Amino acid sequence: MWITGMIVYAVDMTESLEATETFAAEGATAPRITLDYIKGEIEQQWFTTADRIPSERARLAVVEKLKHVMVCLLVMKNGFCVIGKSAPLSPENFDEEKGKTFAYEDCIRQLWPLYAFAQLQNGKPR
Repeated sequence: MWITGMIVYAVDMTESLEATETFAAEGATAPRITLDYIKGEIEQQWFTTADRIPSERARLAVVEKLKHVMVCLLVMKNGFCVIGKSAPLSPENFDEEKGKTFAYEDCIRQLWPLYAFAQLQNGKPR
């Protein structure tokens, strides 16, 4: 799901992550954290451009620069939140769908080692 204003949409943007998962699964025989496991732990996700975040007191020149920064917020079932972000080098290259994809992937890539750590800490590899 992603949110624009107050409208929430379902989005599947994991092609690159799926390729990583397939590669990681090849020959793996021991427990590991899978992409499906992480995706199953997501309670909600939101997307916005960073220019919608600052307060009204923010300088307009700064806010204008944030229009090309995509932010993804994932709320996990256990209440943990993770923020992913993406931004092109040149504002002319900004593409909203690509930005959402890259920001979402950033979130997932942050979560992968955290879930592995949690499993090892609890003595229960998945």
